[in-house]
Amino acid sequence: MDVGKKLRHLHRYQEIARAFVRNGFGYVAKELGLPETLPYLRRKTQEPSPGKTLSERIRLFLEELGPTFVKLGQIASTRPDLIPPELIVELERLQDRVAPFPFEQAAHIIEEELGASLSRLFAEFEETPMAAASIGQVYRALLPDGAAVAVKVQRPNIRTAIETDLDILMELAKLAEHRMEWARSYRLADMVEEMAKALLKELDYEAEARNTEKCAAICSKLRYIRIPGVYRKLSSKKVLTMEFVDGIKLSDQQRLLEAGCDRKLLAERYATAILHQVLIDGFFHGDPHPGNVLALPDGKLALLDFGMVGKLSPEMKHHFASFVIALRNQSTSGVIRAIFRMGLVPDETDLQELRADVDEMRDKYYKVPLKEVSMGEAVNDLFALALRHNIRIPADLTLLGKTFLTMEGVVTALDPSFSIFDVAEPFGRRLLLERFDPRRAASAWLRHIPDYVDMLNELPMRLRDLMTLARKGKIGLEVTAPDLEWMMKKMDRIVNRISFSIVLLSFCIIMVGLMIALSMGNPDTVLWKIPVIEIGFGFALIMFGWLFIAIFRSGRF
Repeated sequence: MDVGKKLRHLHRYQEIARAFVRNGFGYVAKELGLPETLPYLRRKTQEPSPGKTLSERIRLFLEELGPTFVKLGQIASTRPDLIPPELIVELERLQDRVAPFPFEQAAHIIEEELGASLSRLFAEFEETPMAAASIGQVYRALLPDGAAVAVKVQRPNIRTAIETDLDILMELAKLAEHRMEWARSYRLADMVEEMAKALLKELDYEAEARNTEKCAAICSKLRYIRIPGVYRKLSSKKVLTMEFVDGIKLSDQQRLLEAGCDRKLLAERYATAILHQVLIDGFFHGDPHPGNVLALPDGKLALLDFGMVGKLSPEMKHHFASFVIALRNQSTSGVIRAIFRMGLVPDETDLQELRADVDEMRDKYYKVPLKEVSMGEAVNDLFALALRHNIRIPADLTLLGKTFLTMEGVVTALDPSFSIFDVAEPFGRRLLLERFDPRRAASAWLRHIPDYVDMLNELPMRLRDLMTLARKGKIGLEVTAPDLEWMMKKMDRIVNRISFSIVLLSFCIIMVGLMIALSMGNPDTVLWKIPVIEIGFGFALIMFGWLFIAIFRSGRF
């Protein structure tokens, strides 16, 4: 580390230490061992602010330390699987209280990034920003052809400041894991690293441009959704130039009323756009709050700010659908299966306790009409369960829960009588059809055939190694009674899948043999006047069908 960087770190450590003390967290600093290296903490102590809860003091602590900590707090508010509900409520109130930086600095950054003078790039450029936030600010401008654009410019030296803070946070997280049991159990360093990656992505405006273009392609099927175009030649990692869109924010209820907007129609279109992104394409706006959505004069909606997006793989969409279906079908086993597939379940998880908690969550939705079920609440119930059992849920899935809650809040504000499930039902039917589509299942099985063949090839060697260990008495087996049934079912599924793959492979070989025989120019494939290949094909087909039905009847595929 160079001298300049060390000095920056030391100065920032002192600022963090003062924030710890001022907000009543001096004891945390002492537990981390910071007084040994920071004289300020040895001299200062301060009691927690009277009348302030722990969650409020954490929010004030983050706001005092500026952009990095505010953004990390906002990102943390999307992780109900890691953060308690009462703290999330406070983190959602975090505000970017940052004064705009001078226009001269913005002009210098634009000219340096785009390689030309401001007067050459733009016909007009307003010096007062339309909006200022912790990472950047937005200006309105006109291009030489008269097109109106919005230009987002990153704050000077913000990356250096954020990277310094992230380095310090990672050092503190590792120190906490070394000294505190709770930090080790929550894998605090991993949490910081995950949130740091999300924050650094927001610093790359080229990534935001790609996200915007991808979402525009996805929403092109929805004629009432508009996403501003990106001017790539006028954009870089620190500058983003986009088509200017003028409309009314969905958060401005009074202006919507004065403009005579059909708020029920806006709610329907907004919900449809979000559900289409999530459930069909698996790529969605990660922060669709009403300030990022504009109602346009023609009744369309414009979606803005794609710095944060979520992505769901086809497998994760499938597991999420399985979770919702199992919850509605009152299937505890189905919910637990979905949780195991969606999250990282620690070895020490008490499966009996987990099952009891799932039963309790399942009972909450017993005989509840579908229209009264909150999608966001159901997902957050899953995350609360994950938090209790220290189960790590993928970040994109937790962002989905946040998106659903935001969506429900927006449509309720627009039209309290609106039912999201009226809009969601067609998407649910489509997901179910995709889930049980034989072509999709066959494609998945065929993709896994090479893996199963490799497993079969390695089996003799693995068995030999196992027998060697057995002869030396080095095999240890530990099976607890609560896990036994689940483990046996898992083994049944593995064996059934391997058997199915072997039969399917044999069937394919017979088909290939039949085609080769027919291509040899002699269509009469008989031996001593007996159609051997045809009979063999028929026999293999019967065995294949019998095994297929037997495995699926067992319910253990």
